[in-house]
Amino acid sequence: MRGLARPALRARWWRSLWALPARAAANAASSPPPPPLAGASPGALNPFDRRLKRKQKNWAALQAEPAKCDYLREEVGGRIADRVFDITRTFPLALDVGSGRGYIAQHLTKETVEKLIQVDIAENALKNAIESEIPTVRVVADEEFLPFKEDTFDLVVSSLSLHWVNDLPKAFKEIHQVLKPDGVFIGAMFGGDTLYELRCSLQLAELEREGGFSPHVSPFTAVADLGHLLSRAGFNTLTVDTDEIQVNYPGLFEVMEDLQGMGESNCSWNRKPLLHRETMLAAAAIYQEMYGNSNGSVPATFQIYYMIGWKYHESQAKPAQRGSATVSFGDLAKIEGLLKRGKK
Repeated sequence: MRGLARPALRARWWRSLWALPARAAANAASSPPPPPLAGASPGALNPFDRRLKRKQKNWAALQAEPAKCDYLREEVGGRIADRVFDITRTFPLALDVGSGRGYIAQHLTKETVEKLIQVDIAENALKNAIESEIPTVRVVADEEFLPFKEDTFDLVVSSLSLHWVNDLPKAFKEIHQVLKPDGVFIGAMFGGDTLYELRCSLQLAELEREGGFSPHVSPFTAVADLGHLLSRAGFNTLTVDTDEIQVNYPGLFEVMEDLQGMGESNCSWNRKPLLHRETMLAAAAIYQEMYGNSNGSVPATFQIYYMIGWKYHESQAKPAQRGSATVSFGDLAKIEGLLKRGKK
């Protein structure tokens, strides 16, 4: 587990965390018609309100200093870039799915990626994107409906965006389709243990004060499912690993404030729009009592899944045919004995 410093932010009243500000609503109304979104209506196959998620991300991008809440996205974006650098080749054309303000691009170089296309559902995030040295084209589109032809990109990256799509298998298939043969997908998304401290504190407070609870932290994919989903989408030579980043905050309200500033507020269809003041105060006290640090701060854990998958090409290394081995595992056990005899 790695720690990450959280910049000092001005506190706000907790009710603002659950309502879309009027300025953001006005800007959304004056924006050009957005592209079609998956999950426009609730249902078993649509757990997330994608229109609300677009509004949340657009609002976050319009804040006076949006970079104050970008520390987690920038950290994970840098780790994605490190994985790109590990592949010793130049990528003529790359795609960043759910790019936001460009948290991966700022860590890449034009020697590694010659041209980049950034895609996100939030037009304000793309308008306020961080500049990079790579020639970049920005497109407003849904991750589940990529508007590109098959076999277009040499590299596809995605950082902390795919956990909000309603149909993750379809999103993986879309990514696989737009990749060229021997192209690679490198992504990161939040894992199932993300914000377990916040989830537990809110549930206990609601049970105590209201006699029941509703979900306030969105569901996440299990790491055991990721490899299977990528394989079903057509990827091979898979690598999936996990990491945890822990950020310390003054209290529960600051955790929720930063989540809103990241555009990561809950957008589940079955979410509860408001929490009672007494419930929130109780949750803050429970959070501090159960998880508080000795210095008075509270930790928030973000579990990150990293994944790498390749699109098949005949030049790639292939496993040997079954039964073609010339040495058995039983013979390997004899090697240690032979080495000891040689030393004598």
